[in-house]
Amino acid sequence: MSETTGERDVVDVLTSDHRQVTELLGRIQTAADHAERRDMADVVIAELVRHSVAEEMFVYPAMREHLPDGEQAVEHDKQEHKELELTMKELEGLDATNSRFDELVGQLGRILEDHVQDEEREQFPQLRARVPREQLVQMATNVEAAKKVAPTRPHPGAPNNALFHLTVGPGVGLVDRLRDKLTGRSTDA
Repeated sequence: MSETTGERDVVDVLTSDHRQVTELLGRIQTAADHAERRDMADVVIAELVRHSVAEEMFVYPAMREHLPDGEQAVEHDKQEHKELELTMKELEGLDATNSRFDELVGQLGRILEDHVQDEEREQFPQLRARVPREQLVQMATNVEAAKKVAPTRPHPGAPNNALFHLTVGPGVGLVDRLRDKLTGRSTDA
C-alpha cells in the first residue's frame, strides 16, 4: 500500500491488476491442459477489459488534468487499449489447440508489458505526486465499482471514453455477463 493508513489508492488497485494478469499470461504459456489454457485466457480477457474500462472512466480524466503531458499520455494509452482489444477479440474465439492461440497470447503479453511499463514507471508516480491522496483513494473506490459492471468481452468498435462507458457500458456489461453465464465462460481469477 502506498501509505500507512491501509487504504489502497488507485495506483495500488491498478498495479495489482497488472500483476494478476501478467501472472495469468505466464501460466497460460506453461499450462499443458488446453481447456485450462482457454479458461485462463477468458479470465485474462475479462480482467483486461474491466481494467481498461475503469481506467478510461476514472484515471484518464485525472491524467489529462494533472499530468504535464496528460493528453498525449492518455491518447497513447487509449491506442494501446485498442491494440489489446483487437488482439483479445481475435483470441476470444480461438480454441487453445489452434496455433494462433499461442501467438496471440504472446502478442497480448508484449502489448501489455509496454502499457504496464508506461503506467508504472511514468504515469502512476506522476499521479501520486500531483493528485491529492484522498482523490487517489476515491478513484480506487470508483475503479473497483466500475469493474463490477464493466463489460467482460472486448468491443473494439466501441469508443474508448468515459461518456460511452458511463452511459452504455453497464448495459453492455450486463449482456456480456449474461452471455458468460449461458456459455459457462470463466471470467474470474
